[in-house]
Amino acid sequence: MRMGMKFRLCGTAAQAKHFLVAALVLVFLVLSGSQNANALPAFARKYGLRCSACHESWPMLNYFGQKFKDNGYQLMNDRDAPIWQNPGYWPVTFRITPIWHRVSTGKVAVDQGTGITRITTSGFDLSGLDFHTGGTLEKNISFYVLPSSDNTASFHFETVMARLDNLFGSPWLNLKLGKFELDNLLSEKRILTLTGNGGIYQLYHFVPVGDGNIFGQMGDNQLGLEVMGHSYNDRTRYSAALLSSTDGNVGLPYGNAYTGFFTISQAFDAGKMGVDRIGAYAMIGEAPTYYLTQTASGVTTPIGGSGISNKSFHREGFVGQFYFGQHFDVQVVTQHGWDNAWFGQGYGDLIGGTAPNNNLPGTTLPAGSQAPSWNGVLVEPHYVYSPQLIFIGRYETIRMSQQANGSGSATPSASNLGNISTYTVGFRYNPFMTSRAGFAWHNEYNWLHQDGTGPLVGANGLNVNTSELLTGFDFDF
Repeated sequence: MRMGMKFRLCGTAAQAKHFLVAALVLVFLVLSGSQNANALPAFARKYGLRCSACHESWPMLNYFGQKFKDNGYQLMNDRDAPIWQNPGYWPVTFRITPIWHRVSTGKVAVDQGTGITRITTSGFDLSGLDFHTGGTLEKNISFYVLPSSDNTASFHFETVMARLDNLFGSPWLNLKLGKFELDNLLSEKRILTLTGNGGIYQLYHFVPVGDGNIFGQMGDNQLGLEVMGHSYNDRTRYSAALLSSTDGNVGLPYGNAYTGFFTISQAFDAGKMGVDRIGAYAMIGEAPTYYLTQTASGVTTPIGGSGISNKSFHREGFVGQFYFGQHFDVQVVTQHGWDNAWFGQGYGDLIGGTAPNNNLPGTTLPAGSQAPSWNGVLVEPHYVYSPQLIFIGRYETIRMSQQANGSGSATPSASNLGNISTYTVGFRYNPFMTSRAGFAWHNEYNWLHQDGTGPLVGANGLNVNTSELLTGFDFDF
């Protein structure tokens, strides 16, 4: 699962190059003394599998690992039910990452000097803590609970779900209820990167500049009900989820609105190349733009759960996993996104404080208002030297195709406002991974560019470049 990291980005290309060269030399010097890798502790203690059985590289799943997960963390044998396990078995894994990182953010507005400067900081730090527990309550009844904290030990429930597996004796029908990761073929919760911007998929979280819709973030765990099914060999998969439009926030803070998330994919044997998979997804929903208010002592606040005047949004795209032999693969995600014009004008997450506007009765949209839309693509190649050493790359780009403030607006937006380009490179080296603990030496560099989101100069904001260089020990036990 993805750690609770919210780090900003940093570093320079030259420093990254020297750092990575030195790190690679050290990796290859110690390769000859490496041990064979085993599985993640929580399930390795139950089944005794090696890391390479389920993971392309910990924590990213391979084909068999995805099938194990789709079966409800079961191998479909007589060891699945916990009653047959050693009484001392406890399916728990802790994960945390001490790091050193250098963060550099450009175009920051300050009171001194010219009023705009770059701020660079470096030092030792911590990630958040993930406390995983999952498995089976009985054969074909699965669960997963993940209390997770940020790096100040402020906890929340990242995942809480129970699943009924293989209903009516068929893998085509499995029912999940709770808070869970959406069925993204490229999982952000098993992402191999850790920097602030490189440690998430920008495509899964993109919100146009000034937009009030926080409800369409595919990378956030959501509250809802999911029906999922697959063929016996897991080549064909589908899922359909009904979600509360709360972006995973508990306590019904918004109103009565729902979102659907749908996926379908098909794997095929490419011979010596490997087992490839292609698929598609769609997120289609609505969320409130108007909240009833209450005034006390001269202060007007929105009332939780009172959201109405729901407006629509959607995200859809294609996904692919392509293997080129035993060591190299490329994963691809595309996306087209669209928000209703009300979201584009800042209506939506009023309670969360993100959106400044409340769609009160009689409110009309400003002249020139449009529904914002965008297109994006994510390409992530991996070179797996061995289950212990993986080299990682990623390129993401998101381009606005229509801004919320069109040419008829009093202040039309530049056509490129909010566009993102980001690059991530790195490697993870696992000197060991036993049934009791795992350890990875992680090294990564990320660079992100966004158009027009810096301090205003004239009518337009400056482009912003940010970067981060990170090294650390990622371990679980």
